[in-house]
Amino acid sequence: MIYIHIPFCKQKCSYCNFHFSTSLNFKDEMLQAMKTEMMLRKDELQNKTLQSLYFGGGTPSILSVDEIHSLIDEALKYFSFDKDIEITLEANPDDLDQRFVKQLAGTPVNRLSIGTQSFFEEDLKLMNRAHSASEAESSIKRAQDFGFENLSIDLIYGSPTSNLEIWKENLNKTIELEVPHISSYALTVEPKTALENWISKGKVTSPKEEEQNREFYYLSDFLKDNGFEHYEVSNFAKPGFYSRHNSAYWKYKEYLGIGPSAHSYNGFDVRSWNIANNPQYIKKLAVKNLAKEEELLSQEDQFNEMIMIGLRTTWGVDLTSLKNKFSDKVMDHFQTEIKSKIEEGILIIEKDHLKIPEKHWFMADGIASDLFLV
Repeated sequence: MIYIHIPFCKQKCSYCNFHFSTSLNFKDEMLQAMKTEMMLRKDELQNKTLQSLYFGGGTPSILSVDEIHSLIDEALKYFSFDKDIEITLEANPDDLDQRFVKQLAGTPVNRLSIGTQSFFEEDLKLMNRAHSASEAESSIKRAQDFGFENLSIDLIYGSPTSNLEIWKENLNKTIELEVPHISSYALTVEPKTALENWISKGKVTSPKEEEQNREFYYLSDFLKDNGFEHYEVSNFAKPGFYSRHNSAYWKYKEYLGIGPSAHSYNGFDVRSWNIANNPQYIKKLAVKNLAKEEELLSQEDQFNEMIMIGLRTTWGVDLTSLKNKFSDKVMDHFQTEIKSKIEEGILIIEKDHLKIPEKHWFMADGIASDLFLV
């Protein structure tokens, strides 16, 4: 599968620390650099038949439909597409006007991930989102009108401008709109963001963990009552609408990341990442030099990643795969660490898979880190 990072946005959200630029001055050069990178790295993927192509960012919908289509065409030069390929475009509601969606419906893109975040104006203002509450709703309806059934929306909970009642209304609106996939995250205060600055100056109150905990479990119960499956800590889907792309990440499949700051993984022991600098990325690719660094993952790294990723999912950690991959010494450590947590009910074993019971999923990352090799 391939991930393409589009490093452009209209404006910076207050909570975001992803790599992007609000200047489109070198957009054409960036798109050419991405095509060059795809050509140079075409042999890194063992599987030449793509199950998934994902446009993330940044804001991929800031591109024109012709530009998006040209990147898809470039991928088709080097890879074949599975007949059921999932091609996802992350999009902001304010970009999904009638003209854009109509044109997009004529491309191979068959899944939209819409950065809704909230249906309430106060939340959107705090987050410095470019869209309004009305656009949040109308963009979803418009996408559906033009035939996009495979839709996902992002929602953020635990904002200082929100509360449990507002959160309930957000979720009711989502059900009313018949969206089949939801990715939902607690508002986090990342370093060097506007949100961190506002909180440090007392302009905004800090998110409260106990409130986020309450809203997370309401989210999970409510969506399950409405036919969703909670298949990863932050992801919910109606049957048949799991994200094929993200599920491949969580199952340790190989992937190729194109664009500045994009990461790649060979499915075994090598991870690489592109430099998070647009001018340097463009400059290197202009002379057909790769703009990446890579590392050989140690046994400790591989073990810790399998534990962290697996315990965030409904599938859990495959104990047979773990035993086959790691030494007796590693497995002895593992068995020692999980013993007390199993006795406490924080971990369970089902059909040779280690899992966290869903009632403890809000603390999944902390539970997983206790099992790490250091």
